Amino acid sequence: MGHDLFSTQNSIFTEKQAEYLNRLIPQLSPEQMTWLSGYLAGFNAAQQGAASVVQPTAAQPLTDSGTAARTATVLFGSQTGNAEKLAEKLCGQLSQAGCVPTLQDMGSYKPRQLKRENYLFVIVSTHGEGDPPDNAEAFHEFLHSKKAPKLDGLQFSVLALGDSSYEYFCKTGQDFDTRLEELGGKRFSQRADCDVDYDDAADAWMDGILQTLSERLDTPAVAAVSSTVATQAIASSYTRKNPFSATLLENLRITGRGSSKDVRHIELSLEGSQFSFEPGDSLGVVPSNCPELVAELIEVSGLDPQAIVTDGKGESSTLEDALSHGYEITTITRPFLEKYATFAESRELGRLLQEENRSQLRNFIYGREVIDVIRGFPLPGITADQFVGLLRKLPPRLYSIASSYQANPDEVHLTVAVVRYQSHGRSRKGVATTFLSERVSEDGTVPVYVDSNKNFRLPEDPNAPLIMIGPGTGVAPFRAFLEEREIIGATGKNWLFFGDRHFHTDFLYQREWLDYRKKGLLTRIDVAFSRDEEKKTYVQHRMLENSRELYAWLEEGAYFYVCGDAEYMAPDVHEALLAIVEKEGCVSREKAVEYMRDLQQGRRYQRDVY
Repeated sequence: MGHDLFSTQNSIFTEKQAEYLNRLIPQLSPEQMTWLSGYLAGFNAAQQGAASVVQPTAAQPLTDSGTAARTATVLFGSQTGNAEKLAEKLCGQLSQAGCVPTLQDMGSYKPRQLKRENYLFVIVSTHGEGDPPDNAEAFHEFLHSKKAPKLDGLQFSVLALGDSSYEYFCKTGQDFDTRLEELGGKRFSQRADCDVDYDDAADAWMDGILQTLSERLDTPAVAAVSSTVATQAIASSYTRKNPFSATLLENLRITGRGSSKDVRHIELSLEGSQFSFEPGDSLGVVPSNCPELVAELIEVSGLDPQAIVTDGKGESSTLEDALSHGYEITTITRPFLEKYATFAESRELGRLLQEENRSQLRNFIYGREVIDVIRGFPLPGITADQFVGLLRKLPPRLYSIASSYQANPDEVHLTVAVVRYQSHGRSRKGVATTFLSERVSEDGTVPVYVDSNKNFRLPEDPNAPLIMIGPGTGVAPFRAFLEEREIIGATGKNWLFFGDRHFHTDFLYQREWLDYRKKGLLTRIDVAFSRDEEKKTYVQHRMLENSRELYAWLEEGAYFYVCGDAEYMAPDVHEALLAIVEKEGCVSREKAVEYMRDLQQGRRYQRDVY
C-alpha cells in the first residue's frame, strides 16, 4: 500500500493532519494497516451515502447484488466514549467481513428505522445505578414504550459495558437485550457483559459476530484486532494497555489550612508521548495499590509474598507484585463475593447474595473492602493462584483534564480530591488519589493515557455562550475550557457556577477565576459555599436565583455543561434546569422535558458526571 492513504480533498483532515498521518503509515504493522483500511471503510459507510470523507487508496470490500442482506447497523450509547470507540472498531471489522455497516449514535437514531434493520449490533454502557447514558435515554424510553414496533425480522446482539462495583452491573445493556427479544428480534449472538477491563470480552464478542457473518456471507473470517489500534495508536504508541510514564512536575495542595478536604493540583509532563487532547477529555491514571494494604492482605491470607502467580494470559509474577500492580484489592464487587462465597462455602455470604437480599448486601458492602471479607471469612489453605483468581484486574482511574493542550502542549493538569475516611474501625484511602498525592515522589513517574470523550466538547462556534456547572473538583474541565477559549480568542460569553463547603478554604482556583473575570473572559461567576451559612446553599440554588438570565442565555444559544457528582448534584441540577425552563418559558412540565431533550440531542446540554 502506498503512503498516501489520507488526502485533504473532501476529507475531515487538515493538510497538516493528513501529512502527519501519511508519515506515520510506514510505522504501522500489517495488522494495524488492515484494521485502519477496514475502519475507514466503515467510517465512510456510516456517512449514509454522503461523499466519502477519507480517501484510502486500497481496494474497498466489494458487495454483490445482495447488498440489503449485508447491511448492518452498529448503534452505540456512550457516556465517556468507550462504547463509541468499540462501535467504530466493530464497523471497521464488519466492513472487512463484507458487510455495509452504518454507525449510529443512539441520541440521533430515528426509532422508525428499527423496522427496516437487518442486523443490529448494540454497544451501550450503564451509567450510575443502572441508568442509560445521556445520549441513550430517549431511545431507551421509546423502546420500552407502547410505541415500540414489532421486530420479527431483526437479528441483534448486545455488548454491555459496566462496572461490577455497582449494584446494577450492565443493566442498560441487559434492558436492551431483553426488550429487543420481547419485540420479536432474534439474537444473532449472546449478549456479552463487560467489566471495566473490557478489551478481551469485547474482542471475543466481536470475533463471534465476525465468524458467524463469514459463514453466512461466505467470506473469510476477520479476527478483531486489539483496541490499541482502534483508539490512539494512530496518534501515539501509548494507550490504556501501554501507558506513558509521565514525570510529576507539581503536586500542590489547593485547599486552605483548616479545610476538611485535601485537594491537589497535579501537573505531569507529557514530553515525548505524542499525546494530544481536547478540553473535555480525561486522563487515565494506572495506579499502584498501597504497599501496607498489600502486605496486610498477604499476611492475613497466610501466603508467601514471593509465590509465583499466573494471570489469565499466562504471564507470571510474584504474588506481592501482582497485588501491588495487577489486581483490585479494595472495592468489593458482586462477582468477587460470589466466587469467595463458593470457595469459603459460606452460608452467610450465600444468603446475602440472594436476589431478595439486595438491600442487605448493599449495606454489607458499604464502607467495607476486600480485607474485611478475608478477615471475616478466612480461607485457610488457599493458594496464591486461587487467591488472585478471586480478584478482578486493577482498573485505571479517569480524571477530567484541567488544562488546555494548546496552552500547555507538553503538560497535563489534574484536580484530585484525596480520599481518606474511617469505616468499620479502619482507616481507608482511595487507591489512585493517595497514589498521586502520597506515593509518587518528586520527579517520579505516573503511568497515564488519554481517554477521549466526544460527548463533552466545546462548541465549534467560538461565539457560542457557555454555562458551566462545576462544584468541587467538577470544576476541572472548565479550567481547560477557559484556557482554551482564551488562547483561541473565542468571543462567546462564559458563566461559571462553582460550589464547595467554605469560601476561605475551598474556593478552588479562586485567583484564576478572578483574573479571568477581570480580563472579561469569564462573564459571570456565581458561587455557593454550603457550610458558610446556617441554611445550606448549593449550585442549583444559585441557578434558580438567576433563572431569568440563565434561561435568556439558553434562548441565545448557550451550551450547558455539568461536571461532578452523579448521585446527588447532577440530578439536583437537572431538576433545577427543568424548573427554570418550565417557569421562564411558561411551558408545561412535558414541554420543559422536551426542551431539555432537544438541548441534549443538539449537544447543547452535556454532562461528565461520576
